[in-house]
Order: sequence, then structure tokens, then C-alpha cells
Amino acid sequence: MTDTQKLKFIRAIHTAIYLVMAVSTFVLVCGGVTGYSGLWFWVVLVLLLIESVAFAGNGLRCPLTGLAVKYGAESGRVFDTLLPERCTRYTFRFFGTVMVVGLVLLMLRWLDVVR
Repeated sequence: MTDTQKLKFIRAIHTAIYLVMAVSTFVLVCGGVTGYSGLWFWVVLVLLLIESVAFAGNGLRCPLTGLAVKYGAESGRVFDTLLPERCTRYTFRFFGTVMVVGLVLLMLRWLDVVR
């Protein structure tokens, strides 16, 4: 497999992970708002926990970014996915805020402050 093929593979995997994590973040908020806590909700919580640990453990940088650079990705804002930059420019700020809102709503619900 050439470096170009490896880079395309990494970008495809990273894009898939990005989309799953984006949906997971909104499922977290929906769980906090509605009180839903079925199987998918717990899967989402585990995925978000794994993503957060991987992100924090890599110095607040996605581990796949380093791999993308290794195989020839040009540096820039978001160069390691197949999504256009306008869709991913504020990823960490936006999804980080949404995740915190979801977690706060969830905690309020668990503490029985919100019903």
C-alpha cells in the first residue's frame, strides 16, 4: 500500500469516526433533555469517553492527525478528514460545548433536579 493510499484510508476512517462522534454528541444531549437511557445511550457514553481519553492522552490532538501527517497530509486547519474545512473548522469548540451541555443536563437529571 502506498503512502497516498494509506492517507486516503486514514482520512476515510477519521471521517467515519468524526461522523459517529458528532451523532453521539447529539444523542448525549437528547438523553439529557428527554431522560432516555437505553442501550444506545450507554454505547454513546462509552464512545464519547473513549474519544475524550484518546484526545486528552494525545495532548489535546487527535491521534489520527499525526498518522495523516506521517503519510503526506499537508498541514492546515483540518486536513486529515474527507470533509471540507468549513464543516470542521470549529469542531472542538462546537462539539466540546455541546458535550458539556449534554453532560450537565444528564447530571441534573440524575441528581433529580430536572424531570
